[in-house]
Amino acid sequence: MSDMLVKLYDLPELAPVLAAQKQAGVDIRRALAAEKHLVAAWVRQHFSQTWANEVEVAFAQVPISCLIAVEQREIVGFTCYDAVCRNFFGPLGVIKESQGRGIGKALLLNCLYEMVAQGYAYAIIPWVGPKEFYAKLVGAIEIPGSEPGIYRTFLQT
Repeated sequence: MSDMLVKLYDLPELAPVLAAQKQAGVDIRRALAAEKHLVAAWVRQHFSQTWANEVEVAFAQVPISCLIAVEQREIVGFTCYDAVCRNFFGPLGVIKESQGRGIGKALLLNCLYEMVAQGYAYAIIPWVGPKEFYAKLVGAIEIPGSEPGIYRTFLQT
């Protein structure tokens, strides 16, 4: 899987996307330090240990670089930045039952706007699976020759 590049100075508007989620009862927000164990355990349960490791790194950043989607006091999605490498977006995950409702889009945009606030002009999305999702929503383009990229020496069990 290859990497993708996003121009952060050319993103769609964030406010209407967050407002639509709020209207639907979903709060997209930065995770709190006291929630670290809950978020990491949730990510481990619904996705993978590898992603849970990245969440823990995101919680070590200042400010915390993990965002969560919460509905009725339950986590339904998450995303991070600066977890694998500086200027890297992801991972991003929404539980199956909540997919197709725009939660992933809201998490993506909110996270990319957080990266803008940190001074980034571009974001790298590594090892992308759903390329069409990122291309359609934020104009991400594939980085030629980026496969396997940073993960070429990744230890897996």
